[in-house]
Amino acid sequence: MGLLLVLALAHTGHGAPAGDTLRIRAGADEILVNPLFYSILEDPTGTLTLADVQRPANARRFVLGARTASSMQHVGAAYWVRLPVSNQDSTGRHWYLELFDSHINDITFYAPGGPRRTGADVPFNNRRFRYKNYLFRLPLAPGRAQVFYLRLQSNSKTSFLSQLRTEEILASHFQTEYGLLGLFYGVLLIMVVYNLFIYLLTHDPTYLRYVLYVLSCGLLFLSEDGLGFQYLWPELPWFNQAVIAGAPILLLLTFSYYARYFLDAPQRLPRLDPVVRAVVLGSAILLLADAVWVRSGLGFWLYLLPYGLVYYEAARAYQLGFRPARLFLLAQALVSASLLFLILRKLGIDALTNTFTVYSLNMAFVAEVVVLSYALGDKIKAINDDTIEAQQRLVEQLRSKHVAQGLLVEQLHQNEVLKDRLNSELEALVAQRTTEIKNKGETIAAQNRELLEANGLLSLQSAAITKLNTDLQADLHHAQEARITAREMDFGEFSQLYPDKDACLAYLANLKWAAGYQCRKCGHGKYCEGRELYARRCTRCRYAESATAYTLLHKCKFSAVKALYAVFLLHTHKGQYPIAEMSQLLDLRQATCWSFGQKTIDAIHRRRASADYDEQEDWTHVLLAIAEEADDAPTIHPIPIASIAEKAADT
Repeated sequence: MGLLLVLALAHTGHGAPAGDTLRIRAGADEILVNPLFYSILEDPTGTLTLADVQRPANARRFVLGARTASSMQHVGAAYWVRLPVSNQDSTGRHWYLELFDSHINDITFYAPGGPRRTGADVPFNNRRFRYKNYLFRLPLAPGRAQVFYLRLQSNSKTSFLSQLRTEEILASHFQTEYGLLGLFYGVLLIMVVYNLFIYLLTHDPTYLRYVLYVLSCGLLFLSEDGLGFQYLWPELPWFNQAVIAGAPILLLLTFSYYARYFLDAPQRLPRLDPVVRAVVLGSAILLLADAVWVRSGLGFWLYLLPYGLVYYEAARAYQLGFRPARLFLLAQALVSASLLFLILRKLGIDALTNTFTVYSLNMAFVAEVVVLSYALGDKIKAINDDTIEAQQRLVEQLRSKHVAQGLLVEQLHQNEVLKDRLNSELEALVAQRTTEIKNKGETIAAQNRELLEANGLLSLQSAAITKLNTDLQADLHHAQEARITAREMDFGEFSQLYPDKDACLAYLANLKWAAGYQCRKCGHGKYCEGRELYARRCTRCRYAESATAYTLLHKCKFSAVKALYAVFLLHTHKGQYPIAEMSQLLDLRQATCWSFGQKTIDAIHRRRASADYDEQEDWTHVLLAIAEEADDAPTIHPIPIASIAEKAADT
């Protein structure tokens, strides 16, 4: 991005000044150069010299600035600006011409003492006046009219805005301007250090994203106001041009990165967020191409779409109940208003151009970083409040589970008492029979018969005890299954029923093929074992089907036990179980729980929409209630899910 400006003192006019002459009167301290007071000549080839433009043929080609575009429309062309000045101030004050755009690449000032060259393509230390903007002293003679020429050449669009100031006003302006800029960068530094310190304490990546965003803001302003070229890299003009081109793109990337995660867009707006991310990356690529190769000068218009989408994303998050988004919207509204003045200056439009409007963007960014910092704290507070509320709900759930466990322990204790009573009765009966056998000594045959009868009775009693223990264990198992149906089973108890992947796969295989195996390719009813555990391969077409295929556990990337328990939780709570609690309970990422939860909720909805749906049916019906997967051949003789689940339960 380049701009070549040549300010040339052409000659001393004689007689009355022209009608478009800029008049300097006594009492004036600074004058904005209005388009009514200068004329413009476009040189597409960029080969004209000062002597060439002063020739009559070229002099007649100058057009008054008020009648043509007030900015350079054609990138790469040279523009000559003719500025007649009449000094009607007899005090002898020194006047200086200040150019507002600090991105000008090359400037040559033709004065009676000889030309002086400066600009963004020239090291900063070559400037006569060490000021962030380009400053030239005008050799004005009191009571005389003079014509000055400016030659501009740019690789990007810029305006002709400039201003005349006296030496006294310029010195006062220097102190005020540099003082305010120092205060501005001081605030940015304080926000960086403060939030970096919070990040080191909390390890919350949101603070680190915010620090990166504020640093990119500082880099952008160092390139925009010229202080970076003046103090940080004065001998590296090529690096200055790279910063000017790359800082806005870096700001776009860091801002969108911070904004998306501040708004929790991936979780709150799962459909809109990928679009915003793609638009931001595409805009960054286009901006980089425009800055390096195309150089159209219209790159700043490409920022409207990504920033607008991020602003819309914040508005949608606020509509969905995310209250910290209101502070985000307020901060961006301040920046958007100040950006309007910057765009108008780039287009050469004088929209109340003064110190306030020139540095309104700095003030808006200071307000933005403060508001966003407060918003970040507000968000952390809201997260902590939600965490405390979730913990309270968890405590209530644990308390209710503790009561249920107490009831189960009491039932087990009663079963143990019943078993001890039965054992005591059996022992008493055995003792009685033994005494009777000892007392009977009449005949060996009678004793043998009684002994055989006693042994038979003992065998029956032992079988009864064994059956009773088996029934008790079955009762325990049924009680646990009943607790699953009653929605009281925690993950530890659930793991006892399905302790590992093998148990889960065996259960799924029995559930799928409870009504008999039938190949999905050819409909054949005979199979052999497949390569995977509990998989079945058709003996006719060799099509192999795993136990998880056509179930909710198909392509599941985490533990099958956790997946079954997640289905149980969501079915039990009718799809309303919080993802954050599921993530903490199962030790999985929230994104994984959300993705699997959406798949399960869809299956629940499909199950409820089926013709054979029963309100009292258990959660296992959901495992097979999924959309039919694409395959080489359609499924032959589909089996209703309800009948499969009922036969699996009977098995």
